[in-house]
Amino acid sequence: MRKTLIALMFAAALPTIAMAAPEGAGPMGGPMDGSHHGGQMHGMHGKGPYSQLDLSREQREQIRKVMGEQMHERKQLVDKYLEKLSPADQKAMKDEMAANHKKAEADVRALLKPDQQKKFDEIQKKQAERRAEWAEFKAWKAQQQQQQPKAQ
Repeated sequence: MRKTLIALMFAAALPTIAMAAPEGAGPMGGPMDGSHHGGQMHGMHGKGPYSQLDLSREQREQIRKVMGEQMHERKQLVDKYLEKLSPADQKAMKDEMAANHKKAEADVRALLKPDQQKKFDEIQKKQAERRAEWAEFKAWKAQQQQQQPKAQ
């Protein structure tokens, strides 16, 4: 159980680590600022673990797909083991993960210059809005699924 909790906490901390990574240091040496055109990332010649492999565009896309699938599978694995915990342990773990996430965000923000902090705060606000919209959508979807069997 202890190993499971440690693994879950590690998986939950990954988004914070990714957010703290220097700009332009994506997993394949490309930018992480979202600058892409037509689904193709530009600037894949930067520093990164795959930058020295002289990958073709197709290889980069395939690697990006594999990495995305791996992240999705990791989330499913975390959720699977989280469900096995008692409700009290689930709540305690989620609260602790949220506290750790808040602390990491505060630590990252403290390292930024004032103009960077302002941009960081804007990004955080937009992310909070997106999370709220997503939660609202999930609630609506669950409500629709509950009503659907009644209509048949």
